[in-house]
Amino acid sequence: MRVLLVEDDGAIVRTLTDLLRSEGFQVEAEATQSGAQARLAAERFDIVLLDVTLAEGNGFAVCAAARETAPGMPVIFLTASDDEYSTVAGLDMGAIDYIAKPFRARELVSRMRGALRRAGSVDSVLAAGDVRLDVASATVTKGGREVFLSALEYRLLLCFLQHGGRLVTREMLRDAVWDSAGEYVSDNALNVYVKRLREKVETDPSDPRLIVTVRGLGYKVRG
Repeated sequence: MRVLLVEDDGAIVRTLTDLLRSEGFQVEAEATQSGAQARLAAERFDIVLLDVTLAEGNGFAVCAAARETAPGMPVIFLTASDDEYSTVAGLDMGAIDYIAKPFRARELVSRMRGALRRAGSVDSVLAAGDVRLDVASATVTKGGREVFLSALEYRLLLCFLQHGGRLVTREMLRDAVWDSAGEYVSDNALNVYVKRLREKVETDPSDPRLIVTVRGLGYKVRG
C-alpha cells in the first residue's frame, strides 16, 4: 500500500514513516501544497495522510486535488486543528476520517486499514496455514471450522497476520493488546496470552508451527 504523507513537521514525518514502513506500507512524504498536488498528478497512491496547516498552502487544497485525481482514494486529515470548522470542512470535502494530534500511532494504523478496507484496497481476509481471519466479520477459522477467541486473543492474531512473515516484537504486541488489557502488559502476561492463542490456532500447541518464537526478539508467523 502506497501512502502519501503531507506534513511539514520533520519529526512527525520521520516517526510516521518509520512506523508505517514497519507495518508494510510504502511512504512518500511532501511538505507543501504544490509538492503534494504534483505527486498526486504524477503517481498513484492508495491513501493520503494530510495535515491542514502546511508551510506552503493548505491541506484542504490538497484534499480537493486528491478527490479530483482519485475519487475513491481515502484521505485522512491528521492535524492539531481540532476545531469544529476544520473538522466539518475536511469531512465535507470528502475526507474519510479526521484525527487530531497528538494521536496514538497504533490507532492511526488501525483506522488507516479500516479506511483501505472500505475503499476495497486491501483484502479483508488474512491467512496463514489453515488459519483464516475475516476482518470484515471478525471471525476466525482453522481448517474451515470457526475458532472462538477473546477480544485480546483476536487483537494478537490480527497483529501477527498483518505482519505476515515479518518480525513482530513484544512491544508491538503490547500496543496491539493494550486496549483490551486496560493496563500495562508485562512480559509474563504476554507469554500467557500468546500461549492461550497458540492453544486455539496451532495444530500442536506444544510444537508451534504457525506462531514461532524468534529468541530474544519476538515472534514470526509462518504461512
